[in-house]
Amino acid sequence: MTAISHDRAKDLRPAVDLDEVDRSIVDALAADARLTNAELAARIGVAPSTAHARTRALVERGVLTGFHASVDQRVVGAGLQAMVHVTLRPGSRHESITEFAHEVRGLPQVIQMFFLGGSDDFLIHIAVADSSEVRAFVVEHLSAQRSVANTRTSIIFDYHRNRVAAPFH
Repeated sequence: MTAISHDRAKDLRPAVDLDEVDRSIVDALAADARLTNAELAARIGVAPSTAHARTRALVERGVLTGFHASVDQRVVGAGLQAMVHVTLRPGSRHESITEFAHEVRGLPQVIQMFFLGGSDDFLIHIAVADSSEVRAFVVEHLSAQRSVANTRTSIIFDYHRNRVAAPFH
């Protein structure tokens, strides 16, 4: 099975039914993935053994796909964030989409990358030190690719995140 057809097969999975305890676990861990099992159990009002078994079942069922650390990009020297909208040239779309995604997703400046439907093909969230690094990223890694028709960059002044979403694939 190819990566594309494998991804489509995963998209066709039925939604998982969650009861009140499962939803409470998901909400609590989405807010703070560092909760100990005892803290989680106390917060949602179940026994620690129940919290442990339910959390493990949520992982096995694919509801919980990971536990993440939130990094303050300013502290690590990448205090300027931007969203770069990318439109690819018409033509051999499947090849250019696959190649572009492969080339860009592994770059250290990329925090998130979204493959879109609509006028833009990709939305790339980057974190860099300053505006000259934004320019260098766009020129060297995006505009330099033959498949890229145009880019549009928006600087992020502030943002709010409710939760971390798992990748679609």
